[in-house]
Amino acid sequence: MKNKLTLLFLFFSIFSFSQVPHCGFDFTSYLVVLPHENGNSAVINDLQITVVDENGNEVINTENTLSWINKDKALSFDRNYLISKPTEKERWFFPYANESYFLSVTNTFPADNYSIKISDPKGVYKTQTIQLQPFNMYILCSSENEKQSRQFGPRTNRPIEVVMEK
Repeated sequence: MKNKLTLLFLFFSIFSFSQVPHCGFDFTSYLVVLPHENGNSAVINDLQITVVDENGNEVINTENTLSWINKDKALSFDRNYLISKPTEKERWFFPYANESYFLSVTNTFPADNYSIKISDPKGVYKTQTIQLQPFNMYILCSSENEKQSRQFGPRTNRPIEVVMEK
């Protein structure tokens, strides 16, 4: 009986330690953009921000290869929004970025192959195109962050700050 209990304990230990813990953001990263005017930190409303290729064409999320949402549609940023009630502590839909624009992408998103195009449908601000870099992505699971922390160069999980010009 003692041998059976020992074997059962050993089997349980191996099984439990071999399981890799997962987080809610496995396989997903985010791009976050903070467009504002020079000298003013307020995020500009009603901008259109899309991912474009080297020719300036909108990138289509064919068969969800670049993002787990919006299959076969252009990769467009959404505005982050509050999900808290007025009487609660402030909570945002994407909790790591507060007031901003964001886009959910896969962890394998080849950021350095694309740019973001920021345009103002009202025509107040000039259109800007900014080359993306791998360090622009918010990588939220600890194993990926740990890998990034061992690398040299700019760190991940920082927004892309864009100073808009009139």
